[in-house]
Amino acid sequence: MSALKILFVSPEVEPFVKVGGLADMVGALPKELAQLGHEVRIVCPAYGSVKRVGEWRALAAPLGVDVGPVTQWARTWETVLPDTAVPVYFLENHDHFARPEVYTGPWGACDDNDRRFAFLCRGALALCQQLDWVPDVIHGHDWTTGLLPVMLNTTLRDTPLGRAATVFTIHNLEHQGYAPARVVDYARLPWGEFHRDGIEAGGMVNLLKAGLYHATKLTTVSPTYAREILTAEGGFGLEGVLRFRAGDLVGILNGIDADSWDPAHDRTLPANYSATDLRGKARCKAALQRHFQLEENPVVPLFGVVSRLVAQKGLDLLAEVLPAVMERMAIQLVLLGSGDGRLENTFTWAAQAYRGRCGAQIGFDGKLARLIQAGSDCFVMPSRAEPCGLTQMYAMRYGTLPLVRATGGLVDTVENFAEGQARGTGFVFHAPTAGALADTLGWVCATYYDRPQEFAGLQQRAMAQDFSWSRSAARYVDLYRWAVEARTGAPA
Repeated sequence: MSALKILFVSPEVEPFVKVGGLADMVGALPKELAQLGHEVRIVCPAYGSVKRVGEWRALAAPLGVDVGPVTQWARTWETVLPDTAVPVYFLENHDHFARPEVYTGPWGACDDNDRRFAFLCRGALALCQQLDWVPDVIHGHDWTTGLLPVMLNTTLRDTPLGRAATVFTIHNLEHQGYAPARVVDYARLPWGEFHRDGIEAGGMVNLLKAGLYHATKLTTVSPTYAREILTAEGGFGLEGVLRFRAGDLVGILNGIDADSWDPAHDRTLPANYSATDLRGKARCKAALQRHFQLEENPVVPLFGVVSRLVAQKGLDLLAEVLPAVMERMAIQLVLLGSGDGRLENTFTWAAQAYRGRCGAQIGFDGKLARLIQAGSDCFVMPSRAEPCGLTQMYAMRYGTLPLVRATGGLVDTVENFAEGQARGTGFVFHAPTAGALADTLGWVCATYYDRPQEFAGLQQRAMAQDFSWSRSAARYVDLYRWAVEARTGAPA
């Protein structure tokens, strides 16, 4: 089959700018697509905080972007994804992207995310026209790119770009991008789209809803999450729209960069190791204990957490059970994260109250996150919702068994331990309650102390899992071809 031209439009891309897992996907999937022979390009805003990795060059001609009452302008910077030939274009505009924040800024009541990302959508399309490069598929990500399919279906439908199919990925349905109705004029869209069965919701524009209605095909980041968002519990008010588009909705599990996340070659670790030789993992555990000033004990189970401290992640459940767990179980716990102030205070208190057995560091540190993945025995993810999750995959790659709640991508990646049956890659609980979490923590401890051979078998099976992007990339190619055929009426 012929190669496809694929454009990614995203608010984040690793390693240049990252807030969450969206950046990991946009930094990894294009690499796999390029290796399969497809022509891939990426467009992203040039925030004030963007990291200038590699060599950058400015395109000679300024880019005219038709938003607002008069054409605005951007400077375009070009570089490539590291270790690839995949071009990445960054749109520089002082009014919209000079601030360091990706989604919110320090400018008080000036909430202009709607105009900023309308500029991104229109700018990405204008760049295609300037480069005389018409993609077969444009792949947008989350609410920030929701207006892009609307533009292609309306004002640009009868241009060469209007033939491009659109794929719209929902990374987290909870974040929908509500915007004032002013964005309709600013994005130069027809007001005929502003109605309940279009882009309007509650008198405002719902940018995510716009993408759901107008994209050629829809994806989410795991099969289970694709089913969950069709329900009232998981749809966050958009379940009706999603059921309407269910025939075009596909759940494709995210992968991980298996070269970067490899304990045998990870240069950030104090010692490397593999499934056939875990001695280096013991050294990582000792280093982790020293970092958090825990008792350097090789035989006590060490539980690790790397997470945003928000309700979605279920860390309030862990905070609730922590005193009883620390008093009744012979365990250690370390946490790296930030978010809700009350949870930050609770875990900081716990690190002081259970000094030598519990440690907490508020904030984020990429090197420490990898050490927690490598040095822990068990990785705790009691999420109420988890569209995909990457950290449980990283944990298994590093021989650290995930303890997860049965939701979203956690169900799709972690097989529950079946005692005595040589099955499973982790520990799964169902009810989103503190009691269920406490019981599962106890189950992990009992397995660790009383059935060490079975615990070791779990580690071996976890490390043998293939979470690379290769299979998922092949599924995306099939989806892209389906989208092109649906858009043009001809096979890709």
